[in-house]
Amino acid sequence: MDYRQVFAANLRRIRHEKGYSQEDLAYEAEVNRTYMSKVEKGDTWVGLEIMVKLGRALGVEPAAFLQPPPKRTRKRQS
Repeated sequence: MDYRQVFAANLRRIRHEKGYSQEDLAYEAEVNRTYMSKVEKGDTWVGLEIMVKLGRALGVEPAAFLQPPPKRTRKRQS
């Protein structure tokens, strides 16, 4: 399991659920918007300090970013 990809997917999902743009979240978390883009693509490792800043800005525990994604169920074709 590549935790960069897990982190990226959870970050995108939570950000969308909270209604933030990348730019808004970067501002609230006090990180560079370009860096945010790389994080959401899974192109870079995220340090603990950044995880905490993002969690605070989104109102979630940093551990939420590392939870395995829920299993998707496929719809049966009738």
